[in-house]
Amino acid sequence: MDEKIISARTLRRLPVYLHYLNSIQDHCRNISATAISEEFGLNDVQVRKDLNAVSGTGRPKTGYVVTELIAQIESVLDCRTESKTVLVGAGNLGKALLSYEGFRDFGLNIIAAFDNSPTICGTLVNGKPVLPLTDLETVCREKHIQLGIITVPASQAQEICDRLAACGITAIWNFAPTILRVPAGVLVENENLASSLAILSKHLRAEKGGAPT
Repeated sequence: MDEKIISARTLRRLPVYLHYLNSIQDHCRNISATAISEEFGLNDVQVRKDLNAVSGTGRPKTGYVVTELIAQIESVLDCRTESKTVLVGAGNLGKALLSYEGFRDFGLNIIAAFDNSPTICGTLVNGKPVLPLTDLETVCREKHIQLGIITVPASQAQEICDRLAACGITAIWNFAPTILRVPAGVLVENENLASSLAILSKHLRAEKGGAPT
């Protein structure tokens, strides 16, 4: 059977469903799209479309077998396949990401972090070595790294991106507040914390402005 085309929006919601299903699988055999939508306050039609994109096993009245649905979502997200990863920029944000254990659930394995600070290089963060930035290319090629995480300042991000792409890395998770230019075949996923904060701040100002005095 041909692989289904799944939208980016659906892919962003699937990890949320997966986390919830894993939390209930010990005491819940079946679940419906309606029950999932009620758990998160989502539109049940949208949830049903999301689940239909990954599973054809839903049944009227009985819904989905939880363990089967977990396996199907994990298969779509490729959770069982290890993605060897490096992180560049072992500052506060970088250290927080290195310490996050949830990446393992999605097959993401951070092999090492890199930084140009002599006080950080040579240390371990959550068991992950922090190496000099000069070793980046060697490690990427020797370890066949597939994914690069960028947590450096915006002024350095493009240079790091270029170096990662030159090593053959085709997926970059960018936390720097800048737009990166990449060659064809390289996918960049941006997590722009400043942009998110701007949206939240605007909402708060609008709420404050609309509040009665």
